[in-house]
Amino acid sequence: MRFLIGGAINTGFSYLLYLALNRVLPYQWAYMLSYAAGIVFAYWFHAKFVFVVPLSWRRLFSFPLVYVVQYLGSALLLEGLVSGAGMSEMLAPLCVATVMLPITFVMSKLVLTWKRRLPCE
Repeated sequence: MRFLIGGAINTGFSYLLYLALNRVLPYQWAYMLSYAAGIVFAYWFHAKFVFVVPLSWRRLFSFPLVYVVQYLGSALLLEGLVSGAGMSEMLAPLCVATVMLPITFVMSKLVLTWKRRLPCE
């Protein structure tokens, strides 16, 4: 439940930041900066409130990999549903989000809770 709440807060935060930045920057720049800020916010929220792990630079720089994998998987699934299965372009993203939500949760948990084992341990 905390993961879903964090996602809703992050979506609202990113969108409001996009709207603010879009007043002074071209929309693509505003989107890129708000998306990057959303990743940093998601890392902080998930580390502190969802998985309760200490913040670290390693985790911060690993966390965007979750979003790269999520985007690529979502894009492929969306293409398959729309072009391959003939699903409506309006309905397909909802199906993609439903499928990707648990996958994103698991990937986030793995990135944030994985502990590197040293050879001497």
